[in-house]
Order: sequence, then C-alpha cells, then structure tokens
Amino acid sequence: MEAAEAAFEVTLRDETAPLDAEELRDALRDFDAVLPTLGDRFDAAVFADVPQPRARILANFGVGYNHIDAEAARAAGVVVSNTPGAVTDATADIALTLILMTARRAGEGERLLRAGRWQGWGPVQMLGAHVTGKTVGIIGMGRIGKAIARRCHFGFGMTVVFHNRSALADVGVPATQVGLAQAMAADFVVVAVPGGAATHHLIGINEFAAMQSSGIFINISRGDVVDEGALVATLQAGLIAGAGLDVYEFEPKVPAALIALENVTLLPHLGTAALEVRTAMGLMAVANLVALFDGAEVPNRV
Repeated sequence: MEAAEAAFEVTLRDETAPLDAEELRDALRDFDAVLPTLGDRFDAAVFADVPQPRARILANFGVGYNHIDAEAARAAGVVVSNTPGAVTDATADIALTLILMTARRAGEGERLLRAGRWQGWGPVQMLGAHVTGKTVGIIGMGRIGKAIARRCHFGFGMTVVFHNRSALADVGVPATQVGLAQAMAADFVVVAVPGGAATHHLIGINEFAAMQSSGIFINISRGDVVDEGALVATLQAGLIAGAGLDVYEFEPKVPAALIALENVTLLPHLGTAALEVRTAMGLMAVANLVALFDGAEVPNRV
C-alpha cells in the first residue's frame, strides 16, 4: 500500500470476497489501473460490456491469471501483468509439504491425536510411504516445476521425470523428459502447469488410470487443471494411494467426498502464504503499474 500510494491515488477495497459483476465493470470504467487478485474474474463478458475501458492495466497479484481473459483484455487495449518470480520457491515448498504430509499420513495422524484416539507408539501404526529415493513425475517444468525438481533431487535423492509441452535440454538437475502417461506412472506426481484453456482438465480419468496403485497425486497449479470428479472417483475406488491438494476446481468449494477421505491432504490454497512472499508479490505488481505509467516496458507483461 505504501508503494502504491507513493505513485498513485489509491482506492482500497478492503475485503477478500471477489469483485462482483458490477464491481468488475466499474473497475474498468472508473480507474486508470486495477490490481486484482485470484477471484476477480475479468472474463470476455466483462470486456464486452466495457469495450472502451478507462483502465490501461490489470496488474494481477499472483502468477496465475486464468481468471483474466488476456486476449479480451488485449483487444480492449488493456495490459495484463503478473508476479512470477516472487512465488516460485514458496509454491515449490508447498508441493514438498504436500508430498511429505500425504506420504507420511501427517494430517491423518494429527486428527487422530487431537481427537484423543492415539494409543501410543506401535511398530505397525500408521505406516505410510517412504519418500527418499523414489521417483517424482513433474507435469510442467517451468520455474516452479524446476524448483520442485531441485528439492526432490537434492533434498530427497529422488529420480526426476517430467512432462512438458516443449522440449527442454537442461532443467538444472538430472531429469528425463517423458510422455504424460509415463510421468503419471511415477511414485509421486506433481502438477505444476499454468491454468487456462490450454490446460483445463489436462488430468482426467485416463491420466489417473496411468498411475500406480501406490502412487500419490499432488496439485499445486490451478484447480481446474484437474477433473475433480475423476480424481474423487479414482480415490474412492482405491486406484491410487492418496492425494495432496492446495487448489480446487471450484474453490473455495471443496467436494464433501474429498473431505471425507482420510488419505487426502487438503490445504486452503497456501502456496504463497508467507508474509515476505506476499509482500514481494505486491511490490512486483506495483512495479508493473509504475512501469506502464512511466512509459517503460512492463516487466511482467503476460
């Protein structure tokens, strides 16, 4: 806020609920610039209703921008930017958190203890999956995918395979690029692709069918990259060992069927939830705004 107020006359909407339909349109009509967050859906219909917006830029607070129709914005003369570098390590850390929590049944164990049902240590109590030395399949080898690969390889001695839409010669660690089905067959599968039309339901029933029965599925990308119904069906049928999720197809709604499963770790979209990370994201978004109005190149234009 201090950085924004040093450069602009700022109107703060101090609540976390997404902008409603009227607010979305008013934002384009009434302001020179908008700094939106994840739930603010600037879709094609919004731009159709405001074909000549006053706003010159949507400086998104976050790396994912699938809630903004970038093509419709571009056609209306509105720049869209995001905050990619600030989120990389924090999001990769959450991926590893989900791997460990799900493999070692940490959430289930804490619920057991808090409910007063723990009877003490036993040699076969709550046996989970060992992580060290296993194979991880990473779907999407961008900044975050590479950060996950480094953590898995150097931290846990894991073998890394990955699927990516373009060929990559060097991802920073020993790794093998494979087809999607082969990546899904790893011991741990982590989805790290960007959201949007190109990746909507990228992971569905056929992809889950390629997983091992002992496989664990992790999603830290966007909820609609995964067909949530197919994931629920796969888990309920016992076809994979578990899942760890930080994002959901219709968040904040989470299916009751997922909540009912003990072998699923559910986090409330904590990927970048660290004060220093969120501060860096905000400052990066403001820097995008300042650059545009200074006549400079917007550093993180999408």
